[in-house]
Amino acid sequence: MNTPLQTLANHGQSAWVDYLSRPFVRDGDLSRLVEQGLAGVTSNPTIFHGAIAEGGRYDEQLRDVLATETDPKEVFYVLAREDIRSACDVLRPLFDRSEDRRDGWVSLEVDPTLANDTQATIAEAARLHRMIDRPNLFVKIPGTQAGLPAIEESIASGIPVNVTLLFSLQRHRAAAEAYLRGLRRLRDGGGEPRSVASVASYFVSRVDTEADRRLDTIGGHDELKGTLAIANAKLAYQTYKELFAGEEWEELAAAGAVAQRCLWASTSVKNPQYRDVRYVEELIGPQTVNTMTRETLQSFLDHGQVADTLERDVDEARRIFDRFAAAGVDYDDVTAVLEREGVDKFAASFRKLFDKITHKRDELIRL
Repeated sequence: MNTPLQTLANHGQSAWVDYLSRPFVRDGDLSRLVEQGLAGVTSNPTIFHGAIAEGGRYDEQLRDVLATETDPKEVFYVLAREDIRSACDVLRPLFDRSEDRRDGWVSLEVDPTLANDTQATIAEAARLHRMIDRPNLFVKIPGTQAGLPAIEESIASGIPVNVTLLFSLQRHRAAAEAYLRGLRRLRDGGGEPRSVASVASYFVSRVDTEADRRLDTIGGHDELKGTLAIANAKLAYQTYKELFAGEEWEELAAAGAVAQRCLWASTSVKNPQYRDVRYVEELIGPQTVNTMTRETLQSFLDHGQVADTLERDVDEARRIFDRFAAAGVDYDDVTAVLEREGVDKFAASFRKLFDKITHKRDELIRL
């Protein structure tokens, strides 16, 4: 009997987990989830901060690293390299047999404090790609205005990219177009489009959190609460279908290119009144990914229901946008605020991570 994750895969959607730690890999939890149908791993600074703060599993390596390196950022990368490589190795068999390199990926994020610096992001993406040295590594680059040319350049250089922090339809389209430009440059320069892939991480629940907050401020319109995020994702999927079709795309596909799939991120519910797996169940469709926290993943394994929902009521999704505008909620401002806050939160987590490493370093020195 299939698990819900395996049934999800039968409907064309890959389930990934938004979590990584050394015990998670070494103690076999990741392998056991792969047996149940898990197909990838994503990480971010907040996740690594939690992992390094837990217990003392990093202390022995930290002592060794501190003998030659004191910069907290460089210390972090040495620690993260081992975990990312180990996760890549666990998922490598899945990657090798996966059709069109769909699954078996592990993501590591570029320093989010560089989100508005194109050249620094390009250099950092290349460095992480070399440092991990695994074919199933996605380098995460924020889909900010400054991040778009970095996405193009990285793809043109043969670096697989997970475009993160996407909230708006406009920015999602721009990220997909950057991927396509990168593929064309890679092909025209004699490279192999089949050597790269990309996902577009489209954040979901945060959109409802911000939109619902604004509806509360305005007053009324309770029927609109909890509807914008799913409508937003459904229309992003229509953009995906539009851009990765037609003669020009078919030429790239014939050269080995694969489409940039939509990855639904931030799929844990923030409002306890909502069903805990709603942002999984309502966005199931072919050639997509849903990356879940461990809690949401376990909830879905326990009681998730699988049906093709992503293309239901697409016209209604468009009408929802009109209703929010009529209610006085500015979609463009909602998504702009979420992008700024997302960058700020990840950058703050990165700095907090450095502080934790510094604190650990000082603790070990005193021992």
